Amino acid sequence: MTIRFGGLTAVDSVSLEQNRGEILSLIGPNGAGKTTFFNLLTGVYQPNEGSIVFSGRNITKMKAYERTNFGIARTFQNIRLFKSMTVLENILVAHKDCNQETLLSAVLFPGRIVKRRKAVIEKCLELLDVVGLADMKEELATSLPYGKQRLLEIARGLATDPQLLLLDEPGAGMNNLEKEELTRVVHHITKKMERDVLIIEHDMKFVMNISDRIIVLDHGMKIAEGLPHEIQNDKKVIQAYLGSGTFKDDDE
Repeated sequence: MTIRFGGLTAVDSVSLEQNRGEILSLIGPNGAGKTTFFNLLTGVYQPNEGSIVFSGRNITKMKAYERTNFGIARTFQNIRLFKSMTVLENILVAHKDCNQETLLSAVLFPGRIVKRRKAVIEKCLELLDVVGLADMKEELATSLPYGKQRLLEIARGLATDPQLLLLDEPGAGMNNLEKEELTRVVHHITKKMERDVLIIEHDMKFVMNISDRIIVLDHGMKIAEGLPHEIQNDKKVIQAYLGSGTFKDDDE
């Protein structure tokens, strides 16, 4: 896809293909076009050129909410939780079955409504258990530590029942222990829940450890694609990030 803003080409003929059950990372220096590419995938922007095919269907003209219904969910670089809602309520609001009740159905089929509500709550509690927040379900979302708020956003994305989950800098602001928990959660999503995960992230150690495959953008163009060890030693990538030298996947 390609998208331009005035005279600036923010994403320049970038193509990618994601495999089922894969953790694919999209990396690059600041201003490389990563978040713009996410916005293209999720319908915030429309490309000037190119198309998006998901699960065999061209979704390029779909609106953002239609793409969510079709199986694409995302988190954001800046946390966007509902401040006045509890942890559980933040998950419930994203579940599609929470928004299908009508006054008529509540009057005519109260038993059916109660059964559906119970099933939705059970499903949302399962998702909270995946991210380790089930015992905090009644707390206000914004009272959680920062790292757990990040995990809550992931659970809320999962509540829409996506096949593809896009995570925009999920490890931002997390300490090492929180990133270990994030790694566990992402592996559970791909291996146990059989969903696909596409990640934007700046922490190279985290990226190299978690990714099945990595794509690198620089100035809106794809400059490299490959396995973590291939990207780590790619001269174009090293030049884009450092100007010279070598990558290190430690905390130095």
